[in-house]
Amino acid sequence: MSEAVISLRNVSKSFGSVHANENVSMDIYKGEILSLLGENGSGKTTLMNMLSGIYYPDHGEIKVNGKVVNIRDPKDAFDCGIGMVHQHFKLVDVFSAAENVVIGIKREHGLDLRGVSNDIRKICDKYGFVMDPAKKVYDMSVSEKQTLEIIKVIYRGADILILDEPTAVLTPQETEKLFDVIRNMKKDGKTVIIITHKLHEVLSISDRVAILRKGEYVDSIETRDATEERLTEMMVGEKVELNIERPEIKEKKIRLRVSHLSCYNSDGLKVLEDVSFDAYGGEILGVAGVSGNGQKELLESVAGLQNSMPGASIKYYSPDDDKEYELIGLTPRKIRQLGVHLSFVPEDRLGMGLVGSMGMSDNMMLKDYNEGRSIFTDKKKPRELAEQILNDLNVVTPGLSTPVRRLSGGNVQKVLVGREISASPAVLMTAYAVRGLDINTSYTIYRLLNEQKKAGVAVIYVGEDLDVLMELCDRILVLCSGRVNGILDGRSAKKEEIGRLMTLVSAGKEKR
Repeated sequence: MSEAVISLRNVSKSFGSVHANENVSMDIYKGEILSLLGENGSGKTTLMNMLSGIYYPDHGEIKVNGKVVNIRDPKDAFDCGIGMVHQHFKLVDVFSAAENVVIGIKREHGLDLRGVSNDIRKICDKYGFVMDPAKKVYDMSVSEKQTLEIIKVIYRGADILILDEPTAVLTPQETEKLFDVIRNMKKDGKTVIIITHKLHEVLSISDRVAILRKGEYVDSIETRDATEERLTEMMVGEKVELNIERPEIKEKKIRLRVSHLSCYNSDGLKVLEDVSFDAYGGEILGVAGVSGNGQKELLESVAGLQNSMPGASIKYYSPDDDKEYELIGLTPRKIRQLGVHLSFVPEDRLGMGLVGSMGMSDNMMLKDYNEGRSIFTDKKKPRELAEQILNDLNVVTPGLSTPVRRLSGGNVQKVLVGREISASPAVLMTAYAVRGLDINTSYTIYRLLNEQKKAGVAVIYVGEDLDVLMELCDRILVLCSGRVNGILDGRSAKKEEIGRLMTLVSAGKEKR
């Protein structure tokens, strides 16, 4: 084993009564690709945030290249050769790639964008990136933005790179390109730490896997000796069955018919164009596509949160009276007054799904507020529901009244998904329901979705992990540039075929 570039000894960090990390001692070695695994709330991101200068440890010691260091901010981290690429990019949209790379860097002789651009090209040539230094961020794809973030930290001298969920919004082809770049960085002697929940990617790219459980370091294992089952057992402390159930469809009943749906976003850009499909009770319809290709607007249109162009139709077929209702033009409240039971897990958790300043119990009340029920006297049922979700999904929180904005992203997601499923909808729409969730909780969500399917609910599942889509869904609708490029059978679809349709600009023939 090569020398340790980072040594952590008894590092701890708490937020109030929650111990995010407790006496973590581990080593990270020069030139290795290390995957960091753990359930939600296990302290992975907190630990890496201490290395990157976002948080400062309560106690413990951090050594970089054998020297004890104090990392109090990101500048200290860069001085130690450590750079972190966060899951949510920190870029200025109206700036070019070159301008984003140098923003915040003090220069003695002014800004030389031509020289910066040449440096970016050298980095691209060395590691296999593709990046136009003059391109504006608002014109970039998600993968280009991620590439720019990685170039930023390399430009600033990082030899130790931390990537937080780097493949969350990438196609299979983009993921492979990223992995090629990471392997090139390893060949150059750089150390790469990847936080991820995708076990098949862990086994594909890493040299070693380190496991955290409930804030504590459990152990590490050489990737060549690891399996998905063994890694999962180390994460949760017990054996977990890693088979996604896909029960056969017993009876399909039309619940939703979307026809010729087109709409524009707030910037006046057409984000959906002539989208048509059916959704049936008793099946799970998957929606695949590169992030930003209309998935969000599609679900919002059905939920009454997005205006559509003339000529569109969204018909809902009620299981209660077998009547047909046109949803176009109706507000979410009017849709509910019609008796249409739509549950929507939006992509923006705290922006649309939950109120960050409210606790779990109060967020449970939001479903009943517009029904005219008193939020001042009827607190028993919301509290009982909050306790059920806390126990069923293992939500980590100091208490039911703790503001949900203080919870980790994964725990916020558990609260939201649990609340929506509990509404007993006829159509359940979920946008990235397991994004940021650990493997154990993800499989719990898959089980809950299948229970809804068995109960005759029409489930629409927007996902980013193609392996999950192919295992969970009965049919898979593929969006590209806001158009339907195909609807495939989930049992026979191939990953390469889905990935091709996700990036093929010319839409294929639509099938219901």
